[in-house]
Amino acid sequence: MTNHIRWGVLGASNFAKTTMAPAINEARRGVLAAVASRHTEKAAPFAELAPGLRVHNSYDALLADPEIDAVYIPLPNALHVEWSLKAAEAGKAVLCEKPIALTEADFDRLIAARDHHGPLIAEAFMPVHHPQWTKTRDLIAEGAIGDLHHVTGVFTYGLNDPANVRNSADLAGGALRDVGVYPIGTFRFATGLEPDVTGAEMIREAGVDASTWISARAGEARLRFHVSMRASRRQEMVFEGTQGHIRLPAPFNAGNHAEAQVQLWRDGREDRIFRFPKDRQYVAQVEAFNAALLDGAPYACPLEFSRGTQAMIDAVFEVAS
Repeated sequence: MTNHIRWGVLGASNFAKTTMAPAINEARRGVLAAVASRHTEKAAPFAELAPGLRVHNSYDALLADPEIDAVYIPLPNALHVEWSLKAAEAGKAVLCEKPIALTEADFDRLIAARDHHGPLIAEAFMPVHHPQWTKTRDLIAEGAIGDLHHVTGVFTYGLNDPANVRNSADLAGGALRDVGVYPIGTFRFATGLEPDVTGAEMIREAGVDASTWISARAGEARLRFHVSMRASRRQEMVFEGTQGHIRLPAPFNAGNHAEAQVQLWRDGREDRIFRFPKDRQYVAQVEAFNAALLDGAPYACPLEFSRGTQAMIDAVFEVAS
């Protein structure tokens, strides 16, 4: 590493092709340098994006590439821990798609690997890099809505394709693992509170949760979250307080779902709207990762933070069972 980070991508997934590879290539102080795919035709769109891109025919070959500093891992959930550990052992920094692990106990291995091998290992939880969530955290901290009373979060979409990895029990699919991390993680980031799960209900299909409802408590606040792969496309977070409420209409896929806004209501009236039309959270995430490696800058989503979110996901599975 000199003045920029050379990135490799493990697997030519569609999300990597359409979203993360362009973000890596666009982010300051980084360059997309290699991709690993057993099917060279799947690597073609990556090569069009980054002329001179090296294409490896195996994940191990990419990890052995001395010209790669960091890897992005978009593999199915069940493979995240395995390949994150292999990448760390190969001396690469790791940005792995969420959920980076399947249980809280998995984080012990990831944290030990990070501390032993040195490079950064982190979950690709992009909302914390978006300024709408920093603004939300600041408003709550300064008492803009009074004492926190009730929080609701929704992230739903329709996915009926049985061949999709999200519908695979063997690959650790399901709504909670796919999108449950978003309302849980953003709540924890915005408030600094650790919720206790008080109730959970799941609708299971073919061994995965197709829909999950969560009830929890954090301090004096009650939480209600709903995530689903069998409902209409919707996302929203609302923080209700004793003196007002904050609403985020595009809390998780800012810009793609709708314009990122933080709507502040007080005394039943809209007080202010903070708009973020140009901020791109995937690019910001990569730039933050690059800065952590090159400058030692604090990273907004360390493994310790992700571990707290996984602890709540584990509790939801336990309560629902």
